[in-house]
Amino acid sequence: MTTGLNICSEIGELRKVMLHRPGDELLNLSPDNIGRLLFDDIPFLETAQAEHDRFAQMLRDEGVEVLYLDQLVAEALAANPMARESFVRDYVAECGIDGPGVREAVRQRLEDIDDPLELVEKAITGVRADEVDLASVKDASLADVMEAGGGDENPILVDPIPNVYFTRDTFSVIGSGVSLNRMRSATRRRESLFGRYLFTYHPEYSHVPIWYDPASPYHIEGGDILVLSASVIGVGISERTQPAAIDRLAKHLLWSEKSQVRAVYAFSIPHKRSFMHLDTVFTQVDVDTFTVHPGILGTLKVFSITRGAHEGETRISQMEGTLDQVLASALGLSAVRLIKCGGDDPIAAAREQWNDGSNTLAVRPGTVMVYQRNAVTNDILYHAGVNLLEIPSAELSRGRGGPHCMSMAFWRDAVK
Repeated sequence: MTTGLNICSEIGELRKVMLHRPGDELLNLSPDNIGRLLFDDIPFLETAQAEHDRFAQMLRDEGVEVLYLDQLVAEALAANPMARESFVRDYVAECGIDGPGVREAVRQRLEDIDDPLELVEKAITGVRADEVDLASVKDASLADVMEAGGGDENPILVDPIPNVYFTRDTFSVIGSGVSLNRMRSATRRRESLFGRYLFTYHPEYSHVPIWYDPASPYHIEGGDILVLSASVIGVGISERTQPAAIDRLAKHLLWSEKSQVRAVYAFSIPHKRSFMHLDTVFTQVDVDTFTVHPGILGTLKVFSITRGAHEGETRISQMEGTLDQVLASALGLSAVRLIKCGGDDPIAAAREQWNDGSNTLAVRPGTVMVYQRNAVTNDILYHAGVNLLEIPSAELSRGRGGPHCMSMAFWRDAVK
């Protein structure tokens, strides 16, 4: 039986993973709000759920225990009588409502939910104007009047949190501890509440080391964090992760007595939406094999962060060599193999990278989960000897994230 957290690689036998099944939050997406909620299109919920259920069942068929974020957070809230009230207060404080009367009406709507799981689900779904008693708002401020407009002009008081099915991002398991990340976009920052309450109050996870505090002013997201080995992690300097955040994370990991990390490799990737995280441009599929988007080859800068001469200090040095040489050095191997997303076809590479062709989830060395739609890349991986578990992905992929994005591994065995 596995308890606590244990992630010392990206490819060790996967024993326990956390997912979030897409829910009614997707029904609160509309053409008017998808832009600020970081969606390019609106997934069809019924099909997205069927695809996600298939993803979860495929994991179970491989012997993986599947946990769900909403259930874990509900268990955390139920475990401490103070947690539920505090959760509602913190959620309302971060939900973006300026009018004090409307804010109180939303708080009351959430307080009236007795079941912890239903409360968490409502926090994810968002709150519509027709769900609260806006008529009870007295001595309304101008902000209250505008926010309580209701009808077709303002049907949603609290935005949904539709990106939460990408459980990789808001916190990251590293070794036996967790980085509680600060999301770059305001629309995703409420997601950090779930990780904070999970790792504060859940009986199984409340005592794990915390490597990063989301109260930090610098943003960092989990899709940019790859655990290359027990002693080396990679972090992307990306559109969504700042160098100053990597400095803080590295210092904590390198100098904590509870951490095995001895080096942090910072990979500078293009700051653009199609390359939003490190795991959208490369992931590990076997002991010596990675998928990679060819667009980053030849331009990538990599920096090594290690302990400095004095307590708490770090030393920065730019790595020499190509990406495969840097990765081989990080893993202590003579060489690694890079398999190009889309092969040598630039159109296929761009198309399939957009659909997360490089975003794989290893179940064990050499066996990875991929999106079925990336036929060119999958064929190349297959002929390279990689065992593929193909996930249906017509709707899940509309959220701009693949199998690695949709999963947060809690426990992997050591690589043999």
